[in-house]
Amino acid sequence: MIIKRKKPIFAPFFKLPFRLYQKNMKLSQFRFHLPSSLIATHPSTERDHSRLMVLNRKEKTIEHKVFYDILNYFDDGDVLIINNTKVFPALLTGEKEKTEAKITVFLLRELNAETRLWDVLVDPARKIRIGNKLIFGDDYSLVAEVIDNTTSRGRTIRFLNDIPYDEFKRNIESIGRPPIPEEIQRIRDIEPEDKERYQTIYAKHVGAVAAPSAGMHFSRELMKRLELKGATFAEITLHAGIGNFRGIEVEDLTKHKPDSEEIIIGAEAVEIVNKAKANKKRVCAVGTTSMKAIESTVTISGFLKPYKGWTNKFIFPPYEFSIANSLISNFHLPQSPMMMMACTFGGYDFVMDAYKVAVEKKYNFFTYGDAMLII
Repeated sequence: MIIKRKKPIFAPFFKLPFRLYQKNMKLSQFRFHLPSSLIATHPSTERDHSRLMVLNRKEKTIEHKVFYDILNYFDDGDVLIINNTKVFPALLTGEKEKTEAKITVFLLRELNAETRLWDVLVDPARKIRIGNKLIFGDDYSLVAEVIDNTTSRGRTIRFLNDIPYDEFKRNIESIGRPPIPEEIQRIRDIEPEDKERYQTIYAKHVGAVAAPSAGMHFSRELMKRLELKGATFAEITLHAGIGNFRGIEVEDLTKHKPDSEEIIIGAEAVEIVNKAKANKKRVCAVGTTSMKAIESTVTISGFLKPYKGWTNKFIFPPYEFSIANSLISNFHLPQSPMMMMACTFGGYDFVMDAYKVAVEKKYNFFTYGDAMLII
C-alpha cells in the first residue's frame, strides 16, 4: 500500500514553513511522543523479516513493506555501503577489592594495548577512587586499577594481569557482555542471543561499543540475492562510540560537541562507490554510521576518498549530502543524532511525518526495531 501525503502531519505544530526556519534548527524541533511499548526489546525472529517503511523523497510517498522487499529497490551497478565494525563485549561486572562492592565497568576505548590502558565508565561512579582495585571473573581473570578519576569520558583504568595480549583479550570476550542500550536493559536482562544479534552478520573489525543497527536487518541470503541482481557491497569501518548512547543536552544544535569515532575507508571501497556515483547508480548508506563515515571524507568534486583517522561529524539540517542518494536507517529515539541525520537526508517535514505514521502503525523503534529506506 502506498500513502501519499500532500501536507505534513507535523505542520500545525510550527508557525513557519520549514524553508524559513531551517537555518536555526533546535533540539526541541526533533521531539515527538514515542510510547515506550514501541521500543523493541528483542530482535525479530529472522533478521530480514522486520518491517520496512520506504520513503520516496521525489514523489513524497510512503510504502509499507518487509525488509527483504529491499531487493526490489536495487539493481545492477547499485552499491550499498556497509559498516563492518564489530561490537566487543564491553560490559564487565565485578567488585571492588576488600569491600567486595559490586561494580559495572563499560569499556569505551583502548588507549594503549601495551600498557592495557582503557577509558571506561564505572557504575556506581561515586564509589570509585584513584588507586581502587577492580576484580572481574571468579578466578580473578581480570584485575584493574583506577589511575585517573577526572577525564571527561569517565575513568581511566589499567589492567594488571601479566599475561599475553591474546589471552587478555580472550578473557574480556569471555567475561564481558554486549553493551545493549540502557533503554532495553531497563526492561530486560542481557540474554545469550544478544551476543549474536547485537551484531551484523558482516562484522569484522573489533572496536565498536554500539551496533550499526540498520545493518542488523541483513541476512546472508538477502545479501547473496542482492549480489545476484548485480548490486555490490562496499565495506567501510566506523567504530561507533559512546556518543550513540548519550543524549544531546543543548537546545542550540550548533553547540553540541559529539565524541570522536575512528573511521577507516580503504581504496577498494572508494573505487566501488565512486564508480557507481559516476555512473549515476543508486548509492545507499546502510545506517547513519556509514553515512557519517563517507561524509567525513569527501573530495572537492564530491567523490569519496580513502581515509584513516577520526571524525566527530554531526549532521543536522540544513546540510547537503555528497555521496549517497539513499539511506537505510532504523526508527530512532526522539532528539537523537541518528534521527536528526535521517530528517536531514529525507527532508525534515517528510521524515517527521513518516515518524508520526510509524507511531500510528506501531512500527518497532530503536536498536532492535524496524527499518526505513529513504530513496
